[in-house]
Amino acid sequence: MTRRMLLASVVLVACTTVPVTAAASGPVTGPAVAGAAARPRTRPQTRPEAPDPNAPKLGRVEGARTFTPTSRNAEAVEKFRALHRARVQREQIHHFWGVEPAAGTHDGLMATHSVTPGYKVSNNADYTYTPTIKAAGSCMEITTVYSKAVGNEVWAWSWCGNDGPAKEIKMDADFLQTYTTTVNGQPAYNVQLVQTNASQNAWSAYLYNYKTKAWSLFFSKSGTDSSKLTYGWDIFEIYATRNPSTNTAYYCTEAKNVVFESSSIQLRKNGAWRAASPSDSPWQPTATPNPQDYLCPSLKFVRAGETDHWIVRQ
Repeated sequence: MTRRMLLASVVLVACTTVPVTAAASGPVTGPAVAGAAARPRTRPQTRPEAPDPNAPKLGRVEGARTFTPTSRNAEAVEKFRALHRARVQREQIHHFWGVEPAAGTHDGLMATHSVTPGYKVSNNADYTYTPTIKAAGSCMEITTVYSKAVGNEVWAWSWCGNDGPAKEIKMDADFLQTYTTTVNGQPAYNVQLVQTNASQNAWSAYLYNYKTKAWSLFFSKSGTDSSKLTYGWDIFEIYATRNPSTNTAYYCTEAKNVVFESSSIQLRKNGAWRAASPSDSPWQPTATPNPQDYLCPSLKFVRAGETDHWIVRQ
């Protein structure tokens, strides 16, 4: 089951408890947006600058370790696999928003992703995978993970055999000092996914090391992309449960002062890097989402660039 098919099934389940208006638009089933024209499109005060995508490749990511399945993280892994299965708990939704670079438009993808070490997910069933990035046809997805089960980490998820988290690195002080810089007032890391051998569909994912001024290898993999999707993504993504005391999702309260941001989204084609654009990386599942569909009426979806910069905040 594809991400879009799963999304449609989730919206139908959520509608048993959440009063929303849904409508089909184009090739994707997405929610109709009430009052979208009245929502202001604000921009950040500063424009983030990404590191040189052609900076040297040097060493491996420090602190990264092979992901070891345990009883605590098993549910988090299963939730991530549920992107392609209709496995939805009552009172819980799975939803996303961001851009989806189309197949054939790139052989590399990079972005600057914010992190919030102080953000804590309290509900055992909930997971915030935000931001998360995957190039079309690539063998890995790099995701910022917030959950009670695993804490706050960055994962490299394998999509070419042995599907599941393959590498993990804690969002600790060493990670912040080595791999993040300040972007719009908060720490952010830079991630790059590039195809290294087209005939073998070999890909490598790198994190930018601010100490060495070079890209450090995080994960490499080759094979056939088991997602079977014809697009990549750079998105805000949640598994969220309704809090009966507030009638909103738990994260809506927990992330009250959190800003989720992806900036400087770039695509590589034939060795050249360029900013993501509406022609190759459309907004999905809609350009202007209805926050009610995310169980958080105060949520704001900011298109801070054409399609190369997005912010989700309250």
